Amino acid sequence: MDRDALADFLLRRREALTSADVGLSEGARRRAVGLRREEVAQLATMSTDYYTRLEQRRGPQPSLQILAALARALRLSEDERDYLYRLCGYSAPDRAQVTDYVRPGILRVLDRLHDTPAFVVSVLDEVLVQNDAARALLGDSSALTGLDRSGIYRWFAHPDTERRRYREIDHARQSRALVASLRAAHGVMGARSRAGEIVKELSTRNPEFLTLWDDHEVGRRFEQHKTMVHPELGEIEVDCQALFTEDESQALIVLTATPGSEAASKLEFLRVLGTQRV
Repeated sequence: MDRDALADFLLRRREALTSADVGLSEGARRRAVGLRREEVAQLATMSTDYYTRLEQRRGPQPSLQILAALARALRLSEDERDYLYRLCGYSAPDRAQVTDYVRPGILRVLDRLHDTPAFVVSVLDEVLVQNDAARALLGDSSALTGLDRSGIYRWFAHPDTERRRYREIDHARQSRALVASLRAAHGVMGARSRAGEIVKELSTRNPEFLTLWDDHEVGRRFEQHKTMVHPELGEIEVDCQALFTEDESQALIVLTATPGSEAASKLEFLRVLGTQRV
């Protein structure tokens, strides 16, 4: 790990960004060049003290999860991300494999979506980044680790908690859609991938999954209209739009409601609530 080069690289990339670049407010008395340390830490969902120690050459070797979060927060290109990994003593991620890296272009779109829930997911339904409104509606996904990061896995491994966000009448349809998505990802990634791990684990613990898996339905599906269930506000009808990356390995999901509707009022309340909590 090259601490000197890492500290300088983080500083230069932080100074090269503006608040507008990452969807943050400029503030009335802003004097610092680029982003503040606490803003980078906020974007990367880590403590300001931890990030500060990295810039001051005092931090421990970051984990791969931390590096992926820093790459997103600093809007690094793939070449810059690879360089960051090598500075910290790791091999650069295989670009042919599914990773947590989110391209700056799709992040810039997400940065401008403040008034409605929006988030980026992988082919395994792993939330890679989400805005405040999405956290308020769906919960904060940043603390999830291992196979639990996959919404597909949680749906079948933890049905009592995961399925509360959907009406019971929609559970069967959602189950089929998730298994079809996993089948598509498994075909690309192979049996020795994270997709293969999910299939192996769920096949031994959930009969419903095994039955659906044997049906061999294939295809990524996002319902254009769905009803979400919030624990405090109840049912919220939303329209769902998906913007895919060029290689279709990730999708930006945007949830909206009809203007003037009860659902729109609920989403506005959640947006304000989410901002206050953050």
